[in-house]
Amino acid sequence: MTAEAAVPGRDTVVAGPRRLPGLGNLPAFARDPLGFFVRLRGCGDVVEWRLGPQRALFISRPEHIGELLTGIETVFRHPELGWAFKLVLGDGVVTSEGPAWRRKRALVQPAVRPRQVRSYARTMVECAAELAHAWQPGQSIDVRREMLALTQRIAVRTLFGSDTAGREDVIGSAMDVAQRAIGDEFRGLTLFLPPWVPTPGRRRLRRAVAVIDAEVGRVTGERRRDGEDRDDLLSRLLAARDEEGGPLSDKEVRDEAVTLYIGGHETTGTTLTWAWYLLSRNPVARARLAEELKQVLAGRTPDFDDLRQLPYTEQVVKETLRLFPPVWLMTGIAKEGSELGGLPVPEGTVVWSSQWSAHRDPRWFPDPEAFRPERWDADAVPGIPDHAWFPFGGGARACLGARFAMVEAVLVLATLAQRFHVDAGPGEVAPRTGLTLQPDSAVRAVLRPVEG
Repeated sequence: MTAEAAVPGRDTVVAGPRRLPGLGNLPAFARDPLGFFVRLRGCGDVVEWRLGPQRALFISRPEHIGELLTGIETVFRHPELGWAFKLVLGDGVVTSEGPAWRRKRALVQPAVRPRQVRSYARTMVECAAELAHAWQPGQSIDVRREMLALTQRIAVRTLFGSDTAGREDVIGSAMDVAQRAIGDEFRGLTLFLPPWVPTPGRRRLRRAVAVIDAEVGRVTGERRRDGEDRDDLLSRLLAARDEEGGPLSDKEVRDEAVTLYIGGHETTGTTLTWAWYLLSRNPVARARLAEELKQVLAGRTPDFDDLRQLPYTEQVVKETLRLFPPVWLMTGIAKEGSELGGLPVPEGTVVWSSQWSAHRDPRWFPDPEAFRPERWDADAVPGIPDHAWFPFGGGARACLGARFAMVEAVLVLATLAQRFHVDAGPGEVAPRTGLTLQPDSAVRAVLRPVEG
């Protein structure tokens, strides 16, 4: 598919940057994926490029992104995401396709519906309040370490209840190794190596997955034996039944539990880290946030029913997700007869879109590098096209935990920000691509109490 093949009067496909024989644009992509995507957007709305031997398209217009997101399972195939990703997540709802995916989504979705998320809100606030009580004025903290430890506690408690008491760090450490391995593989050449090729990273990953399997298997086995129904995600997974009355197997429970853990830990912890960093550099936004929390909460901890009364707090989270989306790319593989914007897409073409690039497109977000939570005011939102902002994906394969993640981020931020300003150091922190978009260095900050 080339620019010359474009249909007159419709969108056109333009050639991307110069390619190297055999490698295509892989070196440029591996060196700086985010900058590479921005350069592709500058070439046009539909850009042809190559990731090694793979024919690829990069799309930037919201209409095309919407076609990709809503066309997964019908027009586009869900892509293989690498050996490491598959080893960690198994055959869960994120990696499955076709009838297996539809069955698992139907089984898992009830566990994260709004009514269920309400029941997890108390745990989110309790964990955040414990951290707020432990923080001291003038204390120096590593923001990312604090936020990841907090969201890890929330993820373990909401997923497993009290069954992992005293062993949260065991699961958390193994999960951290797994998540780093996935990110390292995706950025490097090991993505193209067959599974049987041993590397030091793959050996570390196998050991971590063995720990995860043992811990989740232990808790699942104990829960099945005692038969107790508890108010946590594991109980809801064990109670789930498909249309024929069949439950999830132990392996399926394991895969969905790990998927929910990763979705509820790394992504939210990273979002909160970036939120503190951005607020530290925007005193007007920080002051407006503090005023809203003072007026609505008056010193008490928030609960689920406060969410509607905290619009600016939610806008801070949404603007953080715009500037530093944890998930920074989406892909789909064209099936036979696929089209985008009326243009035919040859079967096997990998279609890419990037939240990082789209969220910084000045056509949809004026002054795109600026942190402006007020751009999400109700009166401003209609000016932003559908699928210009898609931190949780979209369509049938949108992130099942999106509501959980938003509620957690807003409630945790409200609980901590009503008591402390987090003053990050003057140094600039850049994003580093991995499984999620993480800071490339420690975000050191000093805690300062909120006055009044």
